Amino acid sequence: MAKVRLSSKPSKKLPKKRGPFLAADAEELFARLKAANPNPRTELEFKNPYTLLVAVVLSAQATDKGVNKATAPLFAKVDSPQKMVALGETRLREAIKTIGLFNTKAKNVIALSEALIRDHGGKVPEDREALEKLPGVGRKTANVVLNVAFGHATIAVDTHIFRVANRTGLAPGTTPLEVERGLEKIIPEAYKRDSHHWLILHGRYVCVARKPNCPACVIADLCRYEAKTV
Repeated sequence: MAKVRLSSKPSKKLPKKRGPFLAADAEELFARLKAANPNPRTELEFKNPYTLLVAVVLSAQATDKGVNKATAPLFAKVDSPQKMVALGETRLREAIKTIGLFNTKAKNVIALSEALIRDHGGKVPEDREALEKLPGVGRKTANVVLNVAFGHATIAVDTHIFRVANRTGLAPGTTPLEVERGLEKIIPEAYKRDSHHWLILHGRYVCVARKPNCPACVIADLCRYEAKTV
């Protein structure tokens, strides 16, 4: 997968803004993130909606890099729920044993594959409620699948987005759902479809948890966070 350009020139040294984000602030923030990375994409590797769903389920409490390493040989042979059920839980566990919580995840992947065959004709449903009924699939996973596989303007709040939304002041909240609702309100419509990719990548590579790289941040002057790094 080609590497994306995560940042352009760092923001000019301007006084940081205070108070809640306004619509104009959010417009400027996402305009800059888009300029730095015009076509953001998930870093999970997949072949179709089904393998995307499996990859997202496997990525819980694991890195995308680690998941990709395990799924590359798996998805070369197994790219449908029918093939996954035929593979079986034992061989799936062996294939994903390098991923954290692999025993539970293998059980869920087999169960969700059986549910797709039984209830959806082997197809991944383009419906949040139906997705969330699948074993191992929560709101975040459903949002990723709806966004990446079907082009919906959903926002999947992971730990990176939760941190960035609170740290910057863009959409403060005490729960992922509260942050998701706040982002839905503040993000301009033109940026919603790609917004969670920009925020995830920003949190993963710039606004990291322990030592955010504030000097290299393209939105530093818009951020409400007191910089810890110089």
